[in-house]
Amino acid sequence: MILPIFGYGQPVLKKRAEDIHREFPDLKELIENMWETMYNANGVGLAAPQIGLPIRLFVVDTTQMFKEKDKDKGFKRVFINAQKIEETGEEWCYEEGCLSIPDVRGEVDRPECILLKSMDENFNESTEKFDGINARVIQHEYDHIDGVLFVDKLSPVRKRLVRGKLAAMLKGKVSHDYRMKWK
Repeated sequence: MILPIFGYGQPVLKKRAEDIHREFPDLKELIENMWETMYNANGVGLAAPQIGLPIRLFVVDTTQMFKEKDKDKGFKRVFINAQKIEETGEEWCYEEGCLSIPDVRGEVDRPECILLKSMDENFNESTEKFDGINARVIQHEYDHIDGVLFVDKLSPVRKRLVRGKLAAMLKGKVSHDYRMKWK
C-alpha cells in the first residue's frame, strides 16, 4: 500500500526516532509498504519518520543510481535500529533532495565513508562500512531517524535562497506527484 509521505513542517520529521523490537506490529507489511511508497515517489531511500512513524527504520535502494553495467555497486536494504559508529574520509559536496521536501535541492557536504551497525528485517545484526554515493544515501536516511533534514545542513546562503519555498510548504503550497501529508 502506498502511504502518504509527511511533508516539511510535520513535527515527526524533527524528532529523534526510537528503537524497535522484533515484536513491532506488522513490521513485514510496514517494510513492504515503505518500499512501494518509495518507488512510487521515485526515491532511493525512505525513513519511517517520513511516513509518520518515529521509529529507527529506513530502506535504501541505490541500484537505480547506477548504470546497468554498474548495478552491482548499489544495494537494496532494510536498516533497523541503525547506529552510526564513525564517519571518515574527506567531505564531498553533492546535490541532495528529499521526498518530504519536494522541489528543493541543495549541495550538502558529507564524509566519504560511514561505518554503521544495524539490523536487517530479520533482526540479523551487522556492522558495515559504506562509501561514496551508497554512504551518502545512508547518511541522509540516518539523519531522518535523528530528526535532521538535509536543509538543516545547507550553507547559510542556500538556506536563504530556499526559505520562500520552505515557507510555502508549511502552507501546503507545493507541487508533487505522490501522496503527501501536510499539517
